[in-house]
Amino acid sequence: MKKRVEGTKRQYQHLIAVLIALGGAAYAIVADARNTSEFDRIWSYATLYDDEANPTVQKFALSGRLQFESAWFDAEQGEFSDDFTWRRFRFGFKSDVFHDWVLHLEGDFDLNNSLGNMYERLTDAYIGWSPKKDLDFKFLKQSVGFTLDGATSSKNLLTMQRNDLTNNLWFTGEYFTGVGARGKVRDAWDYHLGIYSNEDDNEISGFETGLFSLISLGRNIDNGPDLESGKIRVDYVYNQQDVSAGTRPFSHVLSLVSKWEAGDWGLWTDLSGGKGYGEQSNVWGWVVMPFYNFNPRYQLVFRFTFVTSKEENGVRLPRYEGMVVDGRGNEYTEAYVGLNVYFYGHKLKWQTGLQFGNMEDDANDGGDYRGVGLNTGIRIYW
Repeated sequence: MKKRVEGTKRQYQHLIAVLIALGGAAYAIVADARNTSEFDRIWSYATLYDDEANPTVQKFALSGRLQFESAWFDAEQGEFSDDFTWRRFRFGFKSDVFHDWVLHLEGDFDLNNSLGNMYERLTDAYIGWSPKKDLDFKFLKQSVGFTLDGATSSKNLLTMQRNDLTNNLWFTGEYFTGVGARGKVRDAWDYHLGIYSNEDDNEISGFETGLFSLISLGRNIDNGPDLESGKIRVDYVYNQQDVSAGTRPFSHVLSLVSKWEAGDWGLWTDLSGGKGYGEQSNVWGWVVMPFYNFNPRYQLVFRFTFVTSKEENGVRLPRYEGMVVDGRGNEYTEAYVGLNVYFYGHKLKWQTGLQFGNMEDDANDGGDYRGVGLNTGIRIYW
């Protein structure tokens, strides 16, 4: 009986996903044929209140994201398939108050679970303050990004999943309690400074473990003859060693990121390394991600990833490959090609990616992987 109930639940989830996907795609085509202002009108419903003249509350809007996908991976070591899964669902609100302050509260919910067990954790739960132009502070729980894909919101990723260099070095819990500051200097330079608890807490941290700090400095470059936009950024993280920390076990992480766009072409790169502690070996690697925009609707993306560790078993596999093989290796390479269809920019898009991965395991203790995977899904945010 339980298997029948689970099977029925799965069928309903498949049906809901198909209806959303088909309905969204059909409406996107119709709306695009009429005017993108139709999307503007629909997304504007998330703003429940907007009045700059109000001295107390200037704006109150719902915030969140909904992502679902399918994945099929076949390797020499086994296979994994999931015709449908709710990848992410986050929901909350964001409010502008007293002109210089922001309140943001958002939670993470797992739609694959039963109704009473959906709530997972708080993600954004911060107070923001902008004392002047080009200077913003955040207090309490917030997203902390570094490396190429770690500093890119899941709402705006160009690939289905984050690259494996980020997966190994970035703190994948993403949301940590602390204080962060962002700003610009003369429009050419921008920075992000912060200090955070490295505790793995579903709500607000009690600072019962150590701390980690982030220093990020970026330089905008847009004066080339054929260059529309360019940026080089350096991220550095110092992480206090603690066996109970909710971060990856790296005491130092250094990342050099670049983003270039010229005409229809773009190129994003990442060169990063981390000094491990405990049983974690030192890790370094690189990512090269060129992409081509056929037009505002269609985008072709390539990605090449290399990750290696100084010692054996220092490298983790990506998300779905790790469901085929649960061991680790010492060198991972990947080639990825993907097609993105933007119905309403990143707010409503359909992404598909085909990837070829290879993990070398010199220890020969279950980390070898050689396979191909296909991943496709719909991404929505408001």
